[in-house]
Amino acid sequence: MTTSRKTLELLAPAKNREFGIEAINHGADAVYIGGPSFGARSSAGNGIADIETLAAHAHRYHARVLVALNTILKDEELEGARRIAWQAFEAGADALIVQDMGLLELDLPPIALHASTQTDNRSVEKVRFLEQVGFSQIVLARELSLEEIRAIAAETSATLEFFVHGALCVSYSGQCYISHAHTGRSANRGECSQACRLPYSLADGDGRLIAHNQHLLSLKDNDQSANLRALADAGIRSFKIEGRLKDLSYVKNVTAHYRTLLDRIMEQAPEYRPASSGRCAFAFTPRPEKTFNRESTDYFVTGRQLDIINPRTPKFAGEPIGKVSKVGKGWFEVDSSAPLHNGDGLSYFDAKNELAGLRVNRAEGKRLFPAEADTGLTVGTPLYRNRDQEFERQLEKKSAERKVRVALRFAETPDGFALTLTDEDGVSVTERLLHAKEPAQNAERAWAAIREQLGKLGNTLFEAVAIDLDLSAPRFLPAGALNALRRQAAESLESARLAAHPRPPRLSAAEPPAPYPETELTYLGNVYNRKARQFYARHGVSLMAPAFEANQEKGAVSLMTTKHCLRFSFNLCPKQVPGTRPDPLTLMNGNEKLTLRFDCKRCEMHVEGKLKAGRQGVGG
Repeated sequence: MTTSRKTLELLAPAKNREFGIEAINHGADAVYIGGPSFGARSSAGNGIADIETLAAHAHRYHARVLVALNTILKDEELEGARRIAWQAFEAGADALIVQDMGLLELDLPPIALHASTQTDNRSVEKVRFLEQVGFSQIVLARELSLEEIRAIAAETSATLEFFVHGALCVSYSGQCYISHAHTGRSANRGECSQACRLPYSLADGDGRLIAHNQHLLSLKDNDQSANLRALADAGIRSFKIEGRLKDLSYVKNVTAHYRTLLDRIMEQAPEYRPASSGRCAFAFTPRPEKTFNRESTDYFVTGRQLDIINPRTPKFAGEPIGKVSKVGKGWFEVDSSAPLHNGDGLSYFDAKNELAGLRVNRAEGKRLFPAEADTGLTVGTPLYRNRDQEFERQLEKKSAERKVRVALRFAETPDGFALTLTDEDGVSVTERLLHAKEPAQNAERAWAAIREQLGKLGNTLFEAVAIDLDLSAPRFLPAGALNALRRQAAESLESARLAAHPRPPRLSAAEPPAPYPETELTYLGNVYNRKARQFYARHGVSLMAPAFEANQEKGAVSLMTTKHCLRFSFNLCPKQVPGTRPDPLTLMNGNEKLTLRFDCKRCEMHVEGKLKAGRQGVGG
């Protein structure tokens, strides 16, 4: 299928080949997967052979495989990254997702380039520049509102991609250095230690506690289910699900959920069409709340909101199911309308207000017998279910089937018969059968028998939506001959579809080179190698500081820039309470202290700190 600005793409995560195949089967128009190295999830690498297998499956549906090559690179890593780019291209990948601009100075294959969200894409100027240097698809910052997205879409012809589900980074992507400062593990190199998920205390300038031991930087998870049509109308064409480290049930469940929602939009708004082929049938009802989430927020898409963090836990508590009503020896009862099952996983907040969990050995109605000997549960304790055993069992089995619609035409030829298959994308093949034209003794039965044999496409990726018999008279044909003809036609059509799969080349960069929106770059530019310096110099940048990972920054600097504002969360914002000053606050975790400074003009919070002792001056 060709793409256009009215094409809507559902983009799902692939931890590995198996997950990617299931994402395609559950309705993804594209999947993104890490290669052998240099992806932004260091623990989710995959071999080139796995990418090749995944691409072959995806291309059957004209779905795409995008390979993440989106870390910043050391000089000695550039050649390895270049080789992976070529290997991915030769394996059938449709695009590379890139953060490091040094890659654009290398001999890359003729493959489409997508700008990672790590390149911090939140302005018209930045997006326009990325398009001018050859990026055909750009992942916008998660923090943007509908109005900001609309303004960007009006100024670019690049395909705009946006995260619609999953974990949210509290910092602007590519602008978080806390992990590297504290542990030496760089988020820009796929090794984030997730300091934002830790508990912190918050104090004002006089040392007074505002909050104690809460997860103040831990955002709820992204869920744009209610905003998909608005996002499409604003210009988003690729709807991305986060989760290359999530489990298979999450990928199946969430992909099926958004496939259902996007299909509904396209039924209601025919100006939109899917980015790949085939329709999905699911053996379960998608329920995104049943797989990993930290509660949900639509972040800033519809405007700033108070309730975007989950201060109690960064873990998956699950869906509320009721409260403990009785406690006995080795059992407890729950006041709940939800059916509970053997093997369910439940969670609750204990006396220390920490999330605890248990497994249900046996469920007898509302009376539950846990595997744990001592749960510490008391009457009135709220319970949550973070594993629905029956739902998980549905997902452990084959849970989806995806079929490409075809029309069949069976006609006479001078020396026999011909079967033509034409799929929903207009790809067509014809296979011929040399056979005598024997008259049928029972006309009605003959017509029915031919239709029945030709329509048996169950073991293929096709389903028949029309069977046209163009015969001068009812004919007798052996079932075996018709079956062989149908099988050959289906195999030929699948081969023709693979040959017709559209794999657009890399866009040409503008000449002369487009100027970068700024002439100076601080460490926030993430310039980590000589080729990146060469790229930015060629595009008019005259001063470049090395990336933070080079360990050259001295003293306290902004380790995180975020649109999340703790002053706003605690009703201390000058815009909420006139006369309040945006004085610095302090975040504390054990002996670790971070200073919060507030840029009220931009409505941003800076989390400031410095490299741990011993790291300054040590090359990355």
